[in-house]
Amino acid sequence: MKKVITYGTFDLLHLGHINILKRAKEKGDYLIVAISTDEFNALKGKKSYFSFNERKILLESLKFVDEVIPETDWDQKIRDVIENHVDIFVMGDDWEGKFDFLNNYCQVIYLPRTEGISTSKIKEDLQVN
Repeated sequence: MKKVITYGTFDLLHLGHINILKRAKEKGDYLIVAISTDEFNALKGKKSYFSFNERKILLESLKFVDEVIPETDWDQKIRDVIENHVDIFVMGDDWEGKFDFLNNYCQVIYLPRTEGISTSKIKEDLQVN
């Protein structure tokens, strides 16, 4: 079984999230999604609309997501890859090059983001209206 992992906050679930998660799942047989906890988001200076538990429930309801785990710090990626026997690490191409160090443990793939949509854009648009 080929395992794939990806990371993100996945707040305000939208088409861009769906696209990257579907494409990540196409790379293997089992997709693990690590989502930032509320505490980790606070350390990053971010605040989600939905809580960690709400975001987890939303992602678990998607048919192409097999498992959702918490992301609690920047340094857990190597540990997650090893402990979960991950074959492929997937991120959006806005992170290109940032996780190349994981090539020592698994294949790293950066996928193109969906044009014209992001959580930041949604939040910005909602403030205007």
